[in-house]
Amino acid sequence: MSKWTGSWLSGPRSALEPGADSGDGTAQRWKGERLGLPQSGPGAVAGSGRRAFAILLDFALAMGVASVFTYPELPRNWSLLAWFAITIIAVGFFGFTPGHAVFGLRVARLDGAPLVGLPRAVLRTLLIFPVIPAVIWDADGRCLHDKATGTVVIRVR
Repeated sequence: MSKWTGSWLSGPRSALEPGADSGDGTAQRWKGERLGLPQSGPGAVAGSGRRAFAILLDFALAMGVASVFTYPELPRNWSLLAWFAITIIAVGFFGFTPGHAVFGLRVARLDGAPLVGLPRAVLRTLLIFPVIPAVIWDADGRCLHDKATGTVVIRVR
């Protein structure tokens, strides 16, 4: 368990940006440096603002999709089902949701595999739902749901 909870359990000092301990006694200079990711540009760890806007867009899209099937009633919880389906299929097969595509983001596996795959996409999506894993991140900018699935959200532009 400590492998994927990582530095956020180590206390406030470990989460400082920049200057967090990179594990070998040297200071980490940017998010994703320990993962071998660039400081900025394509391939860099995505910022929390872009990620937040992307998920809000995905929620709005899911509400619109669910509305088509529930009209004239409001979609209620059917929006959640639509969001789960959109997120699992899009991330599992393509590595990004529609919101990620608009904001230039992609979910990448740390082991270098080209696809996230359905099992990881399902677990990742289930862990986003309770919100807490999605709002706790480490010095590399990886949230708990990303740590649990061996993924990171990166910029593509």
